[in-house]
Amino acid sequence: MRQSFTRGKRMGYCLGVVVFLASACSGDKEAENVSATDFVNPFIGASTSVGAAGVYHGLGKTFPGATTPYGMVQVSPNTITGGDNSPGYSFEHKTIEGFAFTQMSGVGWFGDLGNFLVMPTTGKLKTIAGKEDGSIRGYRSYYNKDSEVAKPGYYAVELTDYRIKVETTAAPHSGMIRFTFPENKESRIQIDLARRVGGTSVKQYIRKVDNQTIQGWMKCTPDGGGWGNGEGNADYTVYFYARFSKPLDNHGFWRADIPDDWPRKRDDVVSEPYLRRVEKAEIIRGQTELEGKHLGFFSDFETHENEEITLQVGISFVDMGGAENNFRSEIEGKSFDQVRAEALALWDQSLSGIKVQGGTDDQKTIFYTALYHTMIDPRMYSDVDGRFIGGDKRIHERGTYTRRTIFSGWDVFRSQFPLQTLINPRLVSDQLNSLISLADESGRGYFERWELLNAYSGCMIGNPALSVLADAYVKGIRDYDVEKAYQYAVNTSALFGNDKLGYTGPPFSISNTLEYAYTDWCVAQLADGLGKKEEGQRFRQKAQAYRNIFDPEKGWFRPRRNDGSWEEWPDSARTKEWYGSIESNPYQQGWFVPHDIPGMIELMGGRSKTLEDLTNFFEQTPDHMLWNDYYNHANEPVHLVPFLFNHLDAPWLTQKWTRHICDKAYKNSVEGIVGNEDVGQMSAWYVLAAAGIHPSCPGSTRYEITSPLFDEVEFALDPQYFNGKSFKIKAHQNAPEHVYIQRALLNGQPYNKCYIDFYDIVSGGTLELFMGPQPNHDWGINQQVAKTVKNGVED
Repeated sequence: MRQSFTRGKRMGYCLGVVVFLASACSGDKEAENVSATDFVNPFIGASTSVGAAGVYHGLGKTFPGATTPYGMVQVSPNTITGGDNSPGYSFEHKTIEGFAFTQMSGVGWFGDLGNFLVMPTTGKLKTIAGKEDGSIRGYRSYYNKDSEVAKPGYYAVELTDYRIKVETTAAPHSGMIRFTFPENKESRIQIDLARRVGGTSVKQYIRKVDNQTIQGWMKCTPDGGGWGNGEGNADYTVYFYARFSKPLDNHGFWRADIPDDWPRKRDDVVSEPYLRRVEKAEIIRGQTELEGKHLGFFSDFETHENEEITLQVGISFVDMGGAENNFRSEIEGKSFDQVRAEALALWDQSLSGIKVQGGTDDQKTIFYTALYHTMIDPRMYSDVDGRFIGGDKRIHERGTYTRRTIFSGWDVFRSQFPLQTLINPRLVSDQLNSLISLADESGRGYFERWELLNAYSGCMIGNPALSVLADAYVKGIRDYDVEKAYQYAVNTSALFGNDKLGYTGPPFSISNTLEYAYTDWCVAQLADGLGKKEEGQRFRQKAQAYRNIFDPEKGWFRPRRNDGSWEEWPDSARTKEWYGSIESNPYQQGWFVPHDIPGMIELMGGRSKTLEDLTNFFEQTPDHMLWNDYYNHANEPVHLVPFLFNHLDAPWLTQKWTRHICDKAYKNSVEGIVGNEDVGQMSAWYVLAAAGIHPSCPGSTRYEITSPLFDEVEFALDPQYFNGKSFKIKAHQNAPEHVYIQRALLNGQPYNKCYIDFYDIVSGGTLELFMGPQPNHDWGINQQVAKTVKNGVED
């Protein structure tokens, strides 16, 4: 989910073996020659529907189009421009307005990108997409829903208005579309250079290079809406180099006269006055170069039945030379089928970093689609030659890392980056190098919490980069300037934290205070590791700030005003959304003290009282798992909460509820993600929980053990970072009703802890879990607590 800090709704490849063989079970696909990519369904989560979600955040907000692992380019269908529709696509829409070459995945808060919108048409030229309801006619087309195909690196659909089949594929910095036209004397490919999800690019340039090639750019600033409808401060330029397989003998441009004083944000550009203005755009022929505020390009062709025309496009955020170089390096001279095969091979390689055996076809599909979605971002921002635009708006040459962008910090520190530390430590290193360099280049000297294309958007709250940094550091991922990173972490805490009052005041007193306390503990972890003992002690003390907003009289966390007084305690305060809490309520946010769970339990009245309250929290949750006042898996504040039962010496309840969440909150359907995908976070939670491990406190090396869905899960380990070759989790006697762990072995030796250390995982080996239908109240708990529980003695 996404909420701007101020207001408004927001919001390297995996190493592994290329060959993947899934074991067959009753009713499953045959194991022979089945790869991980065969289980990916990119339509999971591909809806922005508020109605289906039952709440204003909508559903998964993923896109179904073609991309590569962490690639710069996503060639995807777009069905809508305005509103809160960040991927530009929603499955229930009946028309397509074009195919864009850049997309965001799973975000709210009025998305961005959706640039270089390509549409094949026939008949009279139209310069606007029009409205889906037909109230304003345009070049958008109805499409045959049954013809839609989405696979890793490939998308296809039939546009019924024009009888044109469209297929898309991608390489890391480039993309390709293949059009199959009918016989028609007025066939066309047209490109809307102004279009942008949630707004418009504010200036464009295009030049005909030769009789088959065009190049140019589209400048996107906050004045044109985009991220947060402009509040996200996105300011970038997309450069392109595009080659047609058919000569551009009959090409032209359109140019709309947009008055200087007209606003051009998300609602403006889909309003009738704006569309009518673009509808009357000037058609320009006989020129080879044009610059303007609202431009389009088209080329008319005469086509025969089933004639194929391809469009190959290199994309860069650096310059036109970069776009051409990306094109020539990746796709020049290649057929559509060759590019598609190379994209599929990249996905095969990346997804095979985790192998699963057992489970149903649906479970495998949900699992590998989730893993696929964790491999969209943070995406490449540097070109094939390593150049990138820095936070100073200057071009930087190749460094020792791949520059990355789209860091949805408030979401991804919880599961996405703890997953990547296991399967893709180089990616984590790249992200930290990118954040450190951005703090350098921008002159700000602190870490941004939600970065998009170098923008310090200020989206959401907290200091999540500090969590990612501490988590990487304690896990041995340290190939970045650690001292500089530490100093920027200290600066970040000083700028955004609890220092002034010992807590944070309105409007989100609970959420901010708790999250700042946690990330101050993360800084202490770094300080301790760097031998800065006094600093470590200072930040550990700051991390106790959570105590300052706990009201003993109410027995819960309560928002405070800046003068130290409590805010009024309304009826049903703990379940009142937005009461001191961002996109949540105090009941949900109040469990977030991951760095000092024993201290939190003490404040809450001891083990028995806390366990009773936490159990109630889950038992009040509706089975559909959609947006609700209790365990609201549709949003991130609760994502670590199921693992608290392990700390309360009731690990069977962690096992019970993670299985329940995996079953109820994720489906093999368009509505298969109960909340926004949030740049990999929702999916990463599933991947880890379904595998049987998940952290309860990033920044610690402790991973909680829970009930795996599969008979066996194997993680391939990166030999450049870790000693082990692979780590396996085996679940014996596993079944849907065998939810509970009876006993465990680690590398053949009895193991009675409900958690495992990261270094035990990456040293390689096997964790064996023996499952059963009833809880084992003796396994994985403190033996003194076990005696207390059996004797019925209260805390």
